[in-house]
Parts: sequence; structure tokens; C-alpha cells
Amino acid sequence: MNELLTRSISEIIDRKHLEDNLNSGQKLRVKLGIDPTAAKLHLGHAVVLRILRRFQDEGHTAVLIIGDTTASIGDPSGKNETRPALTAEQIAKNFATYEKQALRILDKSRLEVRWQSEWFKNFNLSDVIREAAQLSAGWILSHETFRNRLQHGQPLAFHELLYPLVQAYDSVAVQANVELGGPDQKFNLLTGRELMRSHKMEPQDIVLGKYLIGTDGQKMGKTTGNFIALEEEPFEMFGKVMALVDEVVIDYFENATTVPVDEIKTIEKELKKGTNPRDIKKRLAAEIVTLYHGEQAASVASDEWQKVFSNKEKPTEIEEVKVKSENIVDVLVETKLASSKSEAKRLIEQDGVRIDDQIASEESDTSSGNLIQVGKRRFIKIK
Repeated sequence: MNELLTRSISEIIDRKHLEDNLNSGQKLRVKLGIDPTAAKLHLGHAVVLRILRRFQDEGHTAVLIIGDTTASIGDPSGKNETRPALTAEQIAKNFATYEKQALRILDKSRLEVRWQSEWFKNFNLSDVIREAAQLSAGWILSHETFRNRLQHGQPLAFHELLYPLVQAYDSVAVQANVELGGPDQKFNLLTGRELMRSHKMEPQDIVLGKYLIGTDGQKMGKTTGNFIALEEEPFEMFGKVMALVDEVVIDYFENATTVPVDEIKTIEKELKKGTNPRDIKKRLAAEIVTLYHGEQAASVASDEWQKVFSNKEKPTEIEEVKVKSENIVDVLVETKLASSKSEAKRLIEQDGVRIDDQIASEESDTSSGNLIQVGKRRFIKIK
């Protein structure tokens, strides 16, 4: 089984049962659910996707659940307020590229993609009541997030209590043998075991992947914006990896690359002996870019990073963009260098925007031929 039950894994329930099933030669159905709450998958998702791929490589079937029903509720795990519900249009838009992105890691020949709405579209109120009756109020309220919010007088909407039930029923619907998730999903996955027992099914085993730290030092997440997307452009991806704090480098080698564990241990020893962390991060960035864009793109990205950051030169290729706006705040939003006017103003206030190498102010205007730089890595030229 090699690294199947060791690499990037924080906990397994029930390990012995899972090991026995694997040793028996049984072909397992291994489930992973992803809520389409944003349009991009990131390296944090890739941790469990790579665990799922290892199961595929051992001959098991990956069942990828697109949580179009749970996305309309909003996962309450680890949240101190009620999330706004997504519309069907938002969910469909976010999902549009999910399978394509997941297939950068997964083997399509052993992949089953399912939408929750396949089974929930036929549910009526009686069905919901019947399934809810299988779980006690005590069980649901033992959820740490729910308990903390009640204790602190924070909002807890009734529909949020249904989230663990809805996710748990997926395991019943697809007859999962194993479910994967992050540590914050532990309660929801355990609820799947409870519900499967009530349906006289053998409860699924649980494999929890490790967290990946984001670019701001916190857990990587779609809604926090601190992620490195699987479809990030090579130069941007390389630069974001190089900007990581030194302390997470080894974690990234384990959880975001396919470098063998023995080799990672050697890299860790080199770091402890005083090897420059920047040199190690260059190797890390190259490994990650190669996984998603290929070796040649990684080589080009590395050369560009050296040119822009070490030699303080401009990138070899700079995108030219035609804009309708003149004021720099509007230009940043129009060119998607900022997601909103407030973000654009914040970047300007932090001296993070330059026009032809001059620090911009909110009153700055742009014209054809201007070179706009945001931060250290993003450049555009106005047509």
C-alpha cells in the first residue's frame, strides 16, 4: 500500500477495518465531496485529491460528489456566523470547471462524478423527516461549531443543522466504503457512519487529510482568498510558492508534491544544516508548477522569477490590455488586478501599485502605453 494510508493523512477511522478491507482485495468506493462555493480548486483541495488518486492507483473507484445541495446551505463547520445561501446559478457557474480541474490529479477511467441533486431532487418533506429521525438532537448539537455558537449567543440558523445530515446521506446514496475530507469535516463524516448504521449498511471508514497552510499563514480556503489555485498561471504559482514562509516548506513537499518521502527527509536535513531556504523553495515551486503545467512551463517560470525578483527586471512578456477607464482605481477593477474598488484603494494605500515605476495615488490617471504593476508579480500594459 506504500504511502496510501500514511502520506498527508492526519487521522483514520477505523484504520484496522480499512486495512483489512484493503488486504482482502475488495474494490472500494472512495467518496470525496466538494461544495462549489467558488470557481477554483486549490492546493488545499489537492491534498485529499491526491489521497483519492492513490486509492485509484490501487484499483479502487473514486466517487466525487458535487455538493450542489450542501452549497445552498453553506458548510457551518468552523464558522461563527450563518453563511449566505448560494443560488442555483452561482453553484452552476462555480462548478463549470470543477471536473476539468480535478482531472489534473484524478484518473478519469476510475472516476464517478455525482451531483447531490440526483437523489435530493426527489426528496419531499416526509423523506427529510424520516432521515432526520435517524439522528438524535444530542448528536447534532455535539458538533463543536454548533455548541460554541450557542454558548456564545451567536446566530445558528435551523437549516445549518441539516448540513451534516445532507452530507451524510450522500454516503448512503452512493454506498461509500470510505470517505475523505479535511479535519474540519470530521463531524460530518462521522455523521455519515451514524446514518449508514441506521440504514443497516456497513459504516464507511474515514480518512482525514492534513491542512495546507495558505499564503497568509492560515488554513488555505476558497472563501479566505489565501489559496494557490490549481489553474494559477505558472509564473504566479511559482511566485506564490516562493513567497511562503520558510516554516511550511517541508509540509508543502509532503502535501503538495509527489516527491518521495525519503527524499523529503533528505531535504529537511539540508534545511537544518543551513541550506538557504530560498534554494529549497525554488525546488518546491518547480515541483508544484511541473505537476500542473509541465516541466517546460516550470523552467520558464523559474527563469522569469529570477529575472523579476533577483535581477529586478521587468517580465519578458507583459499582457497588453485595452481599458475604458482612466482613473487607476477603476483600471485596477476593470483589468481584474483588484476584485473591487475597496481592494484597489487598499492596494494603493499600501504603496502596492505603480504606474511606469512611480507609486500611484487614488487620483492617478492612466493612458495608452502605461505599465501598471501591482505587488511584485503582476504587470499589465495599457493599450
